[in-house]
Amino acid sequence: MSDLQARFEAAVAGSKTLSERPDNDTLLDLYALYKQATVGDADGKRPGFADLIGRAKYDAWVAIKGTGREEAMQRYVALIDSLKG
Repeated sequence: MSDLQARFEAAVAGSKTLSERPDNDTLLDLYALYKQATVGDADGKRPGFADLIGRAKYDAWVAIKGTGREEAMQRYVALIDSLKG
């Protein structure tokens, strides 16, 4: 396992123990970066109008389309570190 992979997995675990819940925009950023790092570019159909949360998550993920796996991991780790203070 690479050092980046280990730091990413530690950040994912650390995201569950943050002292304060991040705002919705930050949560969407975390979701998008996690999905980009673990799945890759978003594909499939955009959720329907009635699914506001699913639609927001999908839109956040699509917004970073083309971001490499390693870059997504680094940005996720940096964001979690900034939230921990």
